[in-house]
Amino acid sequence: MLKLYQFERTWNIPNLSPFCCKIETYLRMAGIDYEIVPVLPIGAPKGKLPYIEDNGRIIGDSRFIVTYLKSSYKDLDKDLNDAELAISIAMQRLLEEHLFWTVLYSRWQYTDENWKINKKAIFGRLPPVIRDIVANRTRRKIQQQIYGHGTGRHQAEEIFALGKQDLDALSATLESKRYFLGDQPTALDTSAFGLLINIIGCPIESPLKDYGLARKNLSDYVNRVKREFYQNL
Repeated sequence: MLKLYQFERTWNIPNLSPFCCKIETYLRMAGIDYEIVPVLPIGAPKGKLPYIEDNGRIIGDSRFIVTYLKSSYKDLDKDLNDAELAISIAMQRLLEEHLFWTVLYSRWQYTDENWKINKKAIFGRLPPVIRDIVANRTRRKIQQQIYGHGTGRHQAEEIFALGKQDLDALSATLESKRYFLGDQPTALDTSAFGLLINIIGCPIESPLKDYGLARKNLSDYVNRVKREFYQNL
């Protein structure tokens, strides 16, 4: 059986990682059997989660995992035309290469309270003697990444203003549709759900979360996908 290596469940959402949530959601939407293996990213391919193990192959990075799942199991995008595929790719880039950094900032840098919540969720099971050392070292590393990306060079209100623009774009794209590209879920929905539930469905507080909750079609979408594919949560 396919094994999905990801962070342990917490916060009553599928996963605190948007990318882990993305892959599990793809597996559920595509009806692929799998087994979850809770881990930390230490020793993971490419140094991050999620990754999968299937038929002797180990694949890291959610984009390449989706490519593998499409070719080996079920392609959720098989009925999309070229224009819809282009929209899907563009929106996934917005989600994963831009909006994601605002989410990262809100957890690792925005407030001490958010950091405490994030730290407990990720590092809480580590032995106390090393927990703070590992957590603080990881926090410094991620803050450097946020700065290197460019997001961390802005003021908080500027960062959240950019994130709100992304949410507006997502809301306008979704409109009143059941899924982002119509009546059936596609790969775009796995990415969108992964990011959106990690903005509006977890205990990390920020102006971005408040703004997302105020976009009714986005909050309804998150609740609908969770209800349909994660009845066990």
